[in-house]
Amino acid sequence: MTVKEIFDSMDYGPAPESVAEALAWLIDQGDRFGHFIDGAFTDPGDGFESRNPATGEVLATLTQATQADVDEAVAAARKAQPKWARLGGHGRARHLYALARMIQKHARLFAVLESMDNGKPVRESRDIDVPLVHRHFYHHAGLAQLMDSELPGMVPHGVCGQVIPWNFPLLMLSWKVAPALAAGNTVVLKPAEYTSLTALLFADICQRAGLPKGVVNIVTGDGAVGEMIVGHDGIDKVAFTGSTEVGRAIRRVTAGQAKPLTLELGGKSAYIVFDDADLDSAVEGLVDAIWFNGGQVCCAGSRLIVQEGIADEFHARLRARMDKLRIGDPLDKSIDVGAIVDPVQRDRIAQMVAGCRAGTVHQVNAQLPAQGCFYPPTLITGLEPSDPLMQEEIFGPVLVSTTFRTPAEAVELANDTRYGLAASVWSENLNLALDVAPKLVAGVIWVNATNLFDAAAPFGGMRESGFGREGGWEGLRAYLAPDRKTKPLARIEPFAGNGADPEGIDRTAKLYVGGKQARPDGGYTRAVYGKNRAVLGEVPIANRKDIRNAVEAATGAAGWARTTGHARAQILYYIAENLSARADEFAHRIDAMIGGRKGADEVEASIRRLFTYAAWADKFDGRVKGVPLRGVAMAMRAPVGVIGALCPDEAPLLGLISVMGPAMAMGNRCVLVASEPYPLAATDLYQVLDTSDVPGGVVNILTGSHEELAPTLAQHAGIDAVWSFSSTPLSTRIEADSAASLKRTWVNDARARDWMGPAGEGAEFLEAATEIKTIWVPYGE
Repeated sequence: MTVKEIFDSMDYGPAPESVAEALAWLIDQGDRFGHFIDGAFTDPGDGFESRNPATGEVLATLTQATQADVDEAVAAARKAQPKWARLGGHGRARHLYALARMIQKHARLFAVLESMDNGKPVRESRDIDVPLVHRHFYHHAGLAQLMDSELPGMVPHGVCGQVIPWNFPLLMLSWKVAPALAAGNTVVLKPAEYTSLTALLFADICQRAGLPKGVVNIVTGDGAVGEMIVGHDGIDKVAFTGSTEVGRAIRRVTAGQAKPLTLELGGKSAYIVFDDADLDSAVEGLVDAIWFNGGQVCCAGSRLIVQEGIADEFHARLRARMDKLRIGDPLDKSIDVGAIVDPVQRDRIAQMVAGCRAGTVHQVNAQLPAQGCFYPPTLITGLEPSDPLMQEEIFGPVLVSTTFRTPAEAVELANDTRYGLAASVWSENLNLALDVAPKLVAGVIWVNATNLFDAAAPFGGMRESGFGREGGWEGLRAYLAPDRKTKPLARIEPFAGNGADPEGIDRTAKLYVGGKQARPDGGYTRAVYGKNRAVLGEVPIANRKDIRNAVEAATGAAGWARTTGHARAQILYYIAENLSARADEFAHRIDAMIGGRKGADEVEASIRRLFTYAAWADKFDGRVKGVPLRGVAMAMRAPVGVIGALCPDEAPLLGLISVMGPAMAMGNRCVLVASEPYPLAATDLYQVLDTSDVPGGVVNILTGSHEELAPTLAQHAGIDAVWSFSSTPLSTRIEADSAASLKRTWVNDARARDWMGPAGEGAEFLEAATEIKTIWVPYGE
């Protein structure tokens, strides 16, 4: 364009990015790639083509991994891991720093190759993705340097299997690889089939930076390769980012394998605009929220919830802004929206929009490129919360909208989803924004901003958006485990007896539901015998309806989460005080059930444990993160919700207290299934709870068969987490059954725990009783 033409039309002229260096690198590799295993590229094998989604051009041919390739990669990682861990934090920090420097030096090459392979605008790759990538490696170099002093007693898992998606190929690699290496693990990573090239460039960088052989291994291929990695016996920890459906499948595959999981899954994030918001800023933020990377973002602000009084004006401004979006060649630095990653994804988006029978559809009236995978930015207004497009993740440049009247309704609409990844709140009234933000069920909330990310700030979801966090100390802990030797836990069977009650007095306990003693739904009880075969009493046999009643009571006690830590501490101290007053009675009961003379020690340990969690109730808090912006990112601890727990069999009172204490201290409500062979200590505890000001429904205690009740706990939609310390081997069943709703699980994998020692208390329990909610609050003009 001439200067005159520019002034006449006021159009942006083309600003093409050179692809010469990227093509040269591909040519140097022969345009064919094998895998990266044990520090070297393997010979290319049979495979598939990697294409530029904007042009359809074949960029390279990649190799489809076989089981033998995955086995070789896992073996290389296993061989390298002990030496890598023995380097210590400083030794690993030096390598991570070297990787960060190399990525910085080749930033432009990474950015161009990413846009060629993925279809996102090169401005986004250059200005957002790649800077965040080297930021992650720098940050985790620092965490590696400090972890020996800051996280004593923690050790790496070993070999990590990692599967990443196609929307942020290089950034997701850094989110996975950097913390794994910092913690002392080695890695077998599978990039997405569509977008593997920057992962292979990263492998090249690992060679050049002198990373020890076998520390990072990269295998390419389709979803079958991911299945091989996830299910491999040699993988000790799995991290996955992708769809909720695949996340469920991974949960089922890994059930019972004692592999810690980090799952970062889908989302349908709310974008709430109040009537006092800066509307132009909110519109501009919404452009970034939904049309960044063509809407192919798990935390995209794809549900616009706007206050009714300003809805028409806001939608009008938004349509005007949409119509100015520039769509075209991702390698043109002047465009806003690039290509969809693949024809399959583009067609899925088009099909979902075409199937919408409600609302008003507005699409950008722009000339799309004649070739390539492009879809126009789309806004659908006037939808109801129940409409499919308000509930289902589209994963494309499609925004759906509804309205609200009051802040309470806004919160209700925002939480009306099975997902819980992110949300944005826009209001010039900071008091209002900070009142609403903590009420949103989401792992990340942005106030007057959107899509803010940093290596120091934990990112992750709630509900069916997955579990675990990436970034900061919280993300690093996901790659570490306590350095603790455990023994197998044998199943503890109840004692048998002769059925005679020497006292002749009916001592049949009831269930404890909603702060009251309740008869079991089934109407059945069983006798509990002591070691001397004498009957000690009878307890109810709970069934699935009793769990239903307990969950309803726990749900009704949701106000417990809103009480202060100080108030919760007072009640825990009160329980300890009242238990202490009846210590001899409880000690006698434990000795009678189990035999021996350790009852007094267990009661004393229970009182100490209650004091411990009372002390932590107002002290186990979050952190303000040092993020590079004018503002703060607050990693706040929120209660998980309703926790269902199968209490330890071997420690009938201390085990129950060790589960109940941290759950209560952090604001959760409990459905506790007492020790199966020795349940009477739990039923004796009812009166202590009744006299300790515990609100009804906060603690619910059932007695019965762990094996029969575990599936109901794991499948119940009203339970947010299931813990199992039972001596009955239930870990596999619980983890598999929890996959439907992707609830959090903490199981013992049939390993014993020292309930009298430090393994029975502490940060591990508090971490399991909380979820991190990161709230970003920018400030300044």
